[in-house]
Formats: sequence, C-alpha cells, structure tokens
Amino acid sequence: MLLPTIQQPEQLKNLSVQELEELAVEIRQFLIEKLSVTGGHLASNLGVVELTLALHYCFDSPRDKMIYDVGHQTYVHKILTSRMDKFDTLRKHKGLCGFIKRTESEHDVWEAGHSSTSLSAAMGMALARDLKGEDNRVIAMIGDGALTGGMAFEALNHIGHEKKKLVVILNDNEMSIAPNVGAMHNYLSKIRSDRHYLRAKDEVESLLKKIPAIGDRLAKTAEKMKDSLKYMMVPGILFEELGFTYLGPVDGHDLNKLIDTLTLADNVDGPVLIHAVTTKGKGYHPAENDSHKWHGISPYKIESGQVLKSVGNPMYTEVFGQTLVDLGKQDDRIVAVTPAMPGGSGLIPFSKEFPHRMIDVGIAEQHAATMCAALAMEGMKPVFAVYSTFMQRAYDQIVHDICRHNANVMFAIDRAGFVGADGETHQGVYDIAFMRHIPNIVLMMPKDENELRHMMYTALQYNDGPIAYRYPRINGTGVALDERLECIPIGTWEKLTSGEGCAILACGPMVEVAEEAEAMLKREGIQVQIVNARFLKPLDSAMLDHLASSGTAMIVLEESSQAGSLGSAVLEYYAEQGTHDVVVSLMGIEDRFIEHGSIKEQRAEVGLTAEAVCTRVRDLISPASGNLSKRSFPS
Repeated sequence: MLLPTIQQPEQLKNLSVQELEELAVEIRQFLIEKLSVTGGHLASNLGVVELTLALHYCFDSPRDKMIYDVGHQTYVHKILTSRMDKFDTLRKHKGLCGFIKRTESEHDVWEAGHSSTSLSAAMGMALARDLKGEDNRVIAMIGDGALTGGMAFEALNHIGHEKKKLVVILNDNEMSIAPNVGAMHNYLSKIRSDRHYLRAKDEVESLLKKIPAIGDRLAKTAEKMKDSLKYMMVPGILFEELGFTYLGPVDGHDLNKLIDTLTLADNVDGPVLIHAVTTKGKGYHPAENDSHKWHGISPYKIESGQVLKSVGNPMYTEVFGQTLVDLGKQDDRIVAVTPAMPGGSGLIPFSKEFPHRMIDVGIAEQHAATMCAALAMEGMKPVFAVYSTFMQRAYDQIVHDICRHNANVMFAIDRAGFVGADGETHQGVYDIAFMRHIPNIVLMMPKDENELRHMMYTALQYNDGPIAYRYPRINGTGVALDERLECIPIGTWEKLTSGEGCAILACGPMVEVAEEAEAMLKREGIQVQIVNARFLKPLDSAMLDHLASSGTAMIVLEESSQAGSLGSAVLEYYAEQGTHDVVVSLMGIEDRFIEHGSIKEQRAEVGLTAEAVCTRVRDLISPASGNLSKRSFPS
C-alpha cells in the first residue's frame, strides 16, 4: 500500500508513473469507503484523482499556488496534504471541511464555495507574484460548468490581455476526446508550447516586415495563413484568440500525458489553458452512471450504491417542485428559471411536465435575474428558483433590473437559513438583510410546507411587483396539505397562541422552535404568545401596534443574520413610530460566519434552541428585570 506512506505532496516526486497509477487506485478506494459512511461530494472527486496527482507531482505546493474552483473537488488534495486521517470527520461539526479551508492547511491558498472565482484569484496571485519579484507558479483548475459563469469570462479576457504567466486547467467532464484530433493535435501542442518556436515565429514576422515594399504584405499574408491553419486544426481557438496557448484535449486520467502536458505548459511564458477531459465518478460504476445523483451524496452501501436515507416527511424543496407543477397546469404564463440547479431546486418534475417552460441558464445568476425581469415585462410569470447563497451573486440585477423596474418576478429562495454540512459558504442567512431594504419587493417565509403552497399561490396572484418566498433545507413538519390554495393577505401575521407579558415573533422553522419552548414554559405555568411573522416585508403594523400598546415584551426569533433582518425591521418600525416604551429582544445569528455541521448543531452554536428561548423568556418576565413595569429598547 502506497497511500499510508504519503504524508506530504513532495513525496510524490519520488514515485514512478506506474506507482502514481497504483496510488490513484488506492485513493479512489479510500474515497469510496470513507464517503459511504460520511457522505459528501463523491463523483467530482473521483474524476480528478489523476489531475490532482499530476499537479502535485509537477509543481511545489504551497510555494506554487494551486487554486481550485468551488473547492468541493479537493478531497484528493486534502488526502495528499496530511489530512487523510481526518476523513472520518468530513463535513461534521468541528471536523474536516468539505471545501478548501485556509485555516486547515498552508496548501489551501484560496477558499470558495461558489463557482467561477478561480481565474480571478489566479490573476490576482500572478500579479502579486510579479509585483513582489517572485517566481512561483500559479495554477487554477476550473470545471466546464463553472466556465459558464460570466466572472470566469471576465477573468479570461483580463488574463489574456495582461499575458501573465499562469496555467488554467479546464476540467471537462462532459466532452469526449474526438478520435480525429489525436496525434496531429498533440504534435501541434508541442510545437506551440516550445520556447524556440514561439521566439522564431516572432523573429520571422519581424524580418518579413523589414523587406522593402512587400515586407508588410508578406507578413500579413503569413499571419492570415497561420490563422486559417489554426481555425482548421486547433479546437481551442476561442482560448487562443483570448490570448492563451491552448493544450489539449488531453485524457485527464492518463498520468503520462498529464505530466507531459503540464511540463510543456510550464515552458510557456504567458497564460496557458490545458483542456483535460475526465469522467465524473471515475472508478465507481454507480457514480459514473449517474454523476448528478452522486455529486453530493448521503451515506450509501458500497456494493449496491443504495443510498441510506432516513425516512421522513417530504423536504420543502420537493413540496415546492410539485406545487409548481400544479400551478403550471393552471397558468401557462409560469416559466421556471434556474442557474444550473434543476435537481437541487426541485424542478425536475416541472421540466418533464413543461419542457418548453423550463429554462436552465447554467451558472449565470446575474443573467437569470435580468432575463426574469424581461420575461415579467412581457407578461410571463417567471419563477427564479435559486439557493439563497447563490442569489446574492445577482444582487445588482435584483436591485437594478427587477426591483427598480417593479418587475413581477417570483423568487423561490431555497436553502434559506442553515444548510448543515456545506457550511459557511452556503449558509442562507443573509438574503433577508440584503433584500428587505430594496423598494418594491415583498418577502415571505412559511411556518410549514402547507403554508409554502399558499404562499406560492399568493405570489402567482400578486401583480404589483417582485415577490419572494424563502424556505429551508429541511424536511417539512408533516402537516396535511390543503387541496384548495388561497391567497394570504400581504403583510399579515398569524397569532398561534395566546399569552400575557411576552410574545415570540418567529418566522419559518423558528416557529416550531418557539412552539417547543412554549410547551416547556407552559409546564412552568408561563404562557407566552407565539406569532407567525410570515411576512418579512411588509410587516404587520397592526399587530406590532397592538403588542406595543398592551405592554408585551417581544422576542424576535429568526434563523438569519441578526443585523438587518426581521429583528432590525421591528426595531426600525418602532423607532419610526416614536414608540420607545417597548422591549424587543433579538435572537438571530451573531455577526460571524457559522461553519459546517448538522443544522441542529449550528442552531445550538448560536443559541437558536427551545431551551435558549425559554431562558430568554424567563429573563424578560422576571420581576428583577423590570421589563413589565418599565419598557424600553435594550441597550
């Protein structure tokens, strides 16, 4: 066994290519075994085993900067950089992160949970290297899906213009190597990456231009001939025209070819793009046959590939997807739009039922948002189905193109609140704060899956501008689903229990937490009022006025950033009304990023539990607090 002997990546340089191939087999087996217990991103990591080995074989991390786009395909990198023994804790609370984590290792030089950032980061590091007079190499690996992001093209354009020395590896796990390219293309790649050839080409052009009368014309003719040959024979002409030397396609599982190509790339002074073709899920048949399912997977049986999922209520995402199908049958103006997440957003049933009304734009949230605005302006009913964490990538378009135009776009904001194992880069806890202050928009969040269905119907009937409903990445509560859907009056909250002295204003899954706390307090003889604060904008001003006038102390309970979200909105309302004799206590997520773990552990970490709510209620209503006789904003 070679794998247990590898403690640092420089040890790979002592291995033969045959030994590296044996190591690749061992790494795949290790990943398949470990992830069958922990779950995680399996298919993408199985696809980059040889690529990662070749990178560490040819370059010197951490001196050479290896930048991975998104970061969920870095398990092999983690194995090779002294973290193999931590894989039992993968994506667990206080355990090994599923993405690149700078605090974990000096070999992790760039963190990202969102795609299309690696090329901009590579350019920044190459610029810094040159400004400091250093000579390290910069290598960025980006997937073919991430290359659809506009930010990646902005970076390609700038890199090609500046001609900085860096290597981009395009990990293409969709396209096959065309057999008619083969040896001829490999030959062209070697010629174009040879320093002597590149210098000779420039010298010939310079000499031609010095010939009196006909030199310039000859040089232009030679340039045209060169370009025509490139267009006929070089498949990477787009990258060539952007200023890159293009090498490939190369088999991303052939270590000999990968090492040769990386060596060739290192001989080029300017930017190089290596096109590596890989198979997602390589080496594990279930993952190869369904790379979408095995992209991010729960624990499974290795022999059969059967996923070990606990039986429970349908997830909010599933309820959304089926309800959208039902609404789509009623209204043919509905168009579903997603940025490369049809499965994750629950839109597969809609895409099968209405293929012409299902639009997947790829990883292009900005484009999706503006396109939705235009669809709405032309009388359609676009539903922008997007994860909360990814929606923030389209912030300018939401402000400028949707809300400013008052376009009747429906936002279906999935993964609102904590997301569990994906951790800090994916937490959906900021969208209330960054959307609430934008004019014209309506924001809702349901207490259960049945209310989500009614909110979806409400949004469909609403014609006065953008409207959003946000829902968490958890199973529903198991309530019965009404067959008949009705509109919820905009800006109205729902009183769930009666009580005196204290009211808990809760939204989304925090309503269930409030109900747990209410049951615990009732056993102590304390009766609190629970309010389903289902509209985050506009607020229920009538209920807020009533609570203030009755002398009720309030706790605002929300699984979102405490700064700028529902609690802030309530305080702002009372400040605007000049109502200063009221107690409002905030329970949200403090001003820091929350790392990976289970949602239960994440809630416990920030004090969003029934026990914590009970403690806060007791503090508010105790005679010692003085809150019942003297009410004021907390300091």
